[in-house]
Amino acid sequence: MAYGMSGRIFHAPFLTTNPGFTFKAVVERHEKKAGKKYPDVISYDTIDELLNDNEIELIIINTPNNTHFDYAVQALNAGKHVLIEKPAAVTSHEVKALYDLGKKLDLKVMIYQNRRYDSGFLSVKEVIESGRLGELIEVHFRLDRYRMAIGVKKFKETAGVPGGGLTYDLGAHLVDNAISIFGRPLSYAKTTAAFRPDSQVDDYFNIHLKYPNQLNVYLTSGLLIAEHTYGFVVHGTLGSFVKMRTDVQEAQLDADMMPTDEGFGIEPEGSDGKLVLMGADGQKTVEWIPSPKGNYNGIFEAVYHTVRENALFPVTEEHVAWQIELLEN
Repeated sequence: MAYGMSGRIFHAPFLTTNPGFTFKAVVERHEKKAGKKYPDVISYDTIDELLNDNEIELIIINTPNNTHFDYAVQALNAGKHVLIEKPAAVTSHEVKALYDLGKKLDLKVMIYQNRRYDSGFLSVKEVIESGRLGELIEVHFRLDRYRMAIGVKKFKETAGVPGGGLTYDLGAHLVDNAISIFGRPLSYAKTTAAFRPDSQVDDYFNIHLKYPNQLNVYLTSGLLIAEHTYGFVVHGTLGSFVKMRTDVQEAQLDADMMPTDEGFGIEPEGSDGKLVLMGADGQKTVEWIPSPKGNYNGIFEAVYHTVRENALFPVTEEHVAWQIELLEN
């Protein structure tokens, strides 16, 4: 595992607080930062050193998107299970090759899709699966930012680098959200654009997924959205549900809060989703739905049970294959 933003925020706090794991080592080629917070963790200079550590069973691949495939292949060939940051790879061919290699070597290939464990997504999923909205008509998932400046991560911002741009970045989250609830769409249409000055990659996208029974699902993200709107909108024949994106886990982790601290993952007061139902007599009722606690630790629990008990990892091979097909085409 690398110890940049992703390692510091999304992985190390869970590896150190989940009793199923021992946080053994990271790779830090330049600045040695991990030891300041985790003094017992080894900081290797190279990936080869990490892979040659015989005590390590699981490697987290949280490097630039275009390196995921090569590093995961190296880790699998070294006899390690892998947990790969989204996107798993940049082409469908690479995804298939990774899973095939894992099966051949009897090792687990798992993809880190933490947004399945956002409080807001858990809430909207519960409402959808409850059936209270009736037959679904239209669903919108959004994840927006306002960032005019070109980012410093060159692999995301440089034309021609595989896996760059907003669609592969935030799009991987939204596509996974949709697939995890609704499965593979019957068809889809994708629109991308670049609005920031001098942008070499897409910084806006809309993906329209068509499902059986005329259900339309829209996935949208932009980097120049100044006024954020609802992150989740669901309309059905019996009512509607709307919810802002108010998951607090990333901000809490960035502020050095640990997953075991009191209040972790709990949305602030006033963040409830709004459920509007229409009665048979046309009368409208409104209900405010509190979100479950956000729980990124859920993905680490799933990793543990997959490796130790051969449980099915919730982000399945089929889910990942469908996601990459949508992203690359």
